[in-house]
Amino acid sequence: MFTGIIEAIGEIADIRMVDGDMRVRVRTGELDLGDVKLGDSIATNGICLTAVELPGDGFVADVSKETLAHSRFPDMKVGEKVNLEKAMMPVSRFGGHIVSGHVDGLGQIVDRHDDARSVRLTIQAPKSLQRYIAAKGSITIDGVSLTVNSVNGADFGLNIVPHTAQETIIDSYRQGRWVHLEVDLIARYLERLMGASDSDAEPGEGLTMNKLAAAGFMRR
Repeated sequence: MFTGIIEAIGEIADIRMVDGDMRVRVRTGELDLGDVKLGDSIATNGICLTAVELPGDGFVADVSKETLAHSRFPDMKVGEKVNLEKAMMPVSRFGGHIVSGHVDGLGQIVDRHDDARSVRLTIQAPKSLQRYIAAKGSITIDGVSLTVNSVNGADFGLNIVPHTAQETIIDSYRQGRWVHLEVDLIARYLERLMGASDSDAEPGEGLTMNKLAAAGFMRR
C-alpha cells in the first residue's frame, strides 16, 4: 500500500520487451534505497512495481501485459521522469489517502492554467471511471494523492499547490498529456457491497440504502 505522497522523482533508464511483456530499469535519484530489498514494491507514476534487481542507482522491475494494457508504459521513453514512492510501513505518517498502486485507467489533461501560485488542471476521465470521482473526494494522478475540486460530466478539476508541483512531475504536464488514474478504493468497495456492479447478486444481498440508514450513515 502507498499514501500518494511522492518521495522522489526518478527517470526511466532502460526499457526492454521480454517474451511479450516489459522489463524496465528506473534510476531513483534521491530516493533512499537503504531499506529496499528484492521483492519490495515501489510505486512508479502510481503503478506498484516489484523490484527484481537492485543495481545500486535504482531498481529493475517487470511490467506485465495487464499493466501494459491499462497504463502509459507502452509509450514511455528512456529519459522520461517518473514519480516514486516506496511502499508504506506500519509506522509511516499517513499524509495522503489509501493508494493501492493498481491503476484503473488513463485520463487526459484537457486544460491547464495558472491560478496565483497554484496550477489548475482539468482532466477528462474515461466513462468507466466517472462514477467513482466526486467533488472533495480523493484521486491519485500518476501516484500523487490529490483532492478533486470539481466535477463536470467526464471532466474533473484539480488545484496543484506550489510544493506539489515542485516535488512531482506534475509541473511538466501540458494539455493533451495522458496520466494514470487510480480512483478511491472506498468508492469501489462501496459499489461492490451495494451490488451495483454485480449482476449475479441475489435480491436483498449486500449493502443497501436502507441498511446504511439503519446503521446511522444517512437519514431515511
